[in-house]
Amino acid sequence: MNWLTMKSDRDEWLDRAFLALADPVRRGIVARLSRGPATVNELAEPFDITKQAVSKHIQVLENAGLITRSRDGQRRPAHLDPAGLEELTGWIDKYRLDAERRYRTLDALLETIKEN
Repeated sequence: MNWLTMKSDRDEWLDRAFLALADPVRRGIVARLSRGPATVNELAEPFDITKQAVSKHIQVLENAGLITRSRDGQRRPAHLDPAGLEELTGWIDKYRLDAERRYRTLDALLETIKEN
């Protein structure tokens, strides 16, 4: 088994989360849930797809750890899962900060060269 096939649980979770966000409908659902909880009917309104399709998209997001569902009588609203989103942004920020450090180092080097 090589390093490419040896995935950690975190790597598998990241794969699921990014694959879930690769779909524009699911990104739209996440965007809508950023304003507050919503039911399947409410989430289906802006899309030209069936409520069953929206339910499947919700399941994908739920399996990716990006949203949760609760029960309020007959209602089953979906909510963003802040922990899942925080994990994603933390992963992205790590690489963004590394790139910014490299650019600052390059900027300092170029400034030194320019001054000489």
